[in-house]
Order: sequence, then structure tokens, then C-alpha cells
Amino acid sequence: MAKGAKQHRPPMFEDAPYSPPSWASHLHPLPRRFISLGQFPTPIHRWNLPNLPDGTEVWIKRDDLTGMQLSGNKVRKLEFLMAEAKAVGADCVITLGAIQSNHCRATAVAARCLNLDCFLILTSNRTKVDVDPGLMGNLLFERMVGAHIELVSMEEYQIYGYEMLGEMLKEKLLSEGRTPYLVPFGGSNSLGIWGDLEEAREIEEQVRNSTCHADGFDDIVMACGSGGTTAGLALGSHLSTLKARVHAYSICDSPEYFYDYTQGLLDGLNANIASHDIVNIIDAKGIGYAMSTNAELKFIKEIAEATGIVLDPVYSGKALFGLMRDMKKKQGKWNGRKVLFVHTGGVFAMYDKLQQLQPLMSKCNRFQIPKSISGCHE
Repeated sequence: MAKGAKQHRPPMFEDAPYSPPSWASHLHPLPRRFISLGQFPTPIHRWNLPNLPDGTEVWIKRDDLTGMQLSGNKVRKLEFLMAEAKAVGADCVITLGAIQSNHCRATAVAARCLNLDCFLILTSNRTKVDVDPGLMGNLLFERMVGAHIELVSMEEYQIYGYEMLGEMLKEKLLSEGRTPYLVPFGGSNSLGIWGDLEEAREIEEQVRNSTCHADGFDDIVMACGSGGTTAGLALGSHLSTLKARVHAYSICDSPEYFYDYTQGLLDGLNANIASHDIVNIIDAKGIGYAMSTNAELKFIKEIAEATGIVLDPVYSGKALFGLMRDMKKKQGKWNGRKVLFVHTGGVFAMYDKLQQLQPLMSKCNRFQIPKSISGCHE
């Protein structure tokens, strides 16, 4: 296969042998197979954001349009993780996340498409879990596809952590005669990030075949929530012909945590490179994970009004809020740069912010029908 050449994709929900790009063929371990779950490539187009520094161009990669019930970039990791689940003969999958986890919804949908049961461990934002969380946002889709939902309190999560909780449920299912496969938090392990390496190959090919952005991009920007996309795109950009500087806006935990976590993923692939050398991680969590300030939501609303692009409030909304803040404070750093922003999806989380959003929305007016028209049917 030619350098960076496109991977042949089988029909939807079928698997095929995996051929890595030549620039990643030295990494280990290499996946053997993948399952086609997404609609790729996702488009790249110019994004006419307001108030950009002089000469700065921002383009957007629409990974919110990967298909699978708008599951965003989570599908990329699942193509490899689900292939392994099928290869080991699993009859169900387990994964974990917050109550409005996009990854959990994507996993539930992908599992059902592949005739696998799905068990979700979701962290409630309540101290007790005696109240049903309802059907808001991602929960509606998880329940629609028949996922089994196990709720844990924030206190229980802090005591045990996702890794131990996942192992506990795995042992329970094994004792019941099931064959579970444990998908890690966010799908972010050294197998899952091959989906993000594939995205780097996809962007590389889009640059090569385009007259609009044939000169490539100076910077690639995205949200950082579990670290996998950050590690995969940063490594892919470094190894491929892209050579763009990757900026990851962390929406939970600290940049130091994500530098260390990303390093672990890179080491898991024997990449022999330091995370600090290939990615710039910036704190954008604000008041906390999945918690939005009125300023952040107002910003998301203004971007939607100005450009027609709706960002989610947990990931891409916070990332762009952080990027535009940096561009305003450090205009000289961004002047004349060509920036690719990766919209990772997750719009259903917006439904969890309805109460906060309501005051920002224009009110509906009762249309007054002129009497001369209303009376003509009498």
C-alpha cells in the first residue's frame, strides 16, 4: 500500500483485514482487523468564525457526521475495539462513563448493530442512585437500543474507579455464563487509538486530494476528554506528512494528567516519543466536567447563529471557547495560521442544558393573522 494510502473499507458492519499506513507500520501491537461502523471520510470545509486574528483561517472537520446515530468520533475507536470483541467470541460488551457519556451511547448503538448485548456503568451526578435518571439526551438512545444500565454514585466511582467497576461487572457476567468484552473508558487504549491514527491518514489524504487546503494545516485543534483522540491525532500528525501542531483543550482533569495519560498510550504502542513533544494541552474544563457556565453556553449559541454549526457543551463547545479565548489573548501567535478544528460530536448532551439554555433563546411569537385574510373563509 502506498505511503498513507486509503484503507479499503468493507460494507457496513462487516470486518476486514487492517493495513496500517506505512508511517505507522513500526508501531506495535498492530491491529489485525477492523469493523466498518462509520461513514468516512468526514468532510472538511472552511468555517467563517467571527473575530479571528488577521490572516487566520479556521477549517472544521465534521466528525459529528460519522453516522451511527450521530455518535461522533467515538465510532473511530469502536471500529477496532468491536472487531476484537467479535474475534474473542464475546456475546456482550461492557463500558463505562458519565451519565451523559457520548462514548457509552456510541458503544450501545454499535453493539446492537453487531448483535451484541451492551452493559453500561454510568456515574450519576447524585450522591444516591435511587432515582431513575429518565430519558434525557444520550439516555434515551441507550434505552432505545436495549442497553442494560447500571448506575453508580459519584462517591462509589471515587472509591473504586472505572477500571475496578468494569472488572467487577465482568466477573459477575462471567459467573452467569456470559462472555463479556470490556471496552475501556472513552475507548481510549492502545488499540482504540488506531481509530485516531486512521483519522490522521484520512486528513492526510484529504489534504493531498484538495485544491482548497492543498498546503495543509499549521495547527489541529480538538477537545481532550479521555486522551485517545489527542494521542492518536498527535502521533499521526507527527509521523505522517501532516506535521501540524496539535492543540488539545482538556475538558476534565489537568493538562499534566493528560500529558501522563497520553504518554502511557504512546508507550503502549512503542512509539518512542514524548507526549510533550507532539501536543500542546490546554486547560478548558471551566467549572468542571460536563458543567457549563452561562458564558460558555452563550458562546455556543452565538457560534450557531453566526455559522450554523451546533457544538456540544461538554467537548467541542468548551474546546472552541478555549481556542477563541487564546486567539484573543495571543493574537500574534495565531496571525496567519491555518487551523483545522475537529468537531468530535455529542450534540445530544445539549438536552441536559435545557434549563440553562432557555433564557438565551428567542421567544416564540403568536402570529396575528390579518382580519382581512381570516374572514375570507367565512
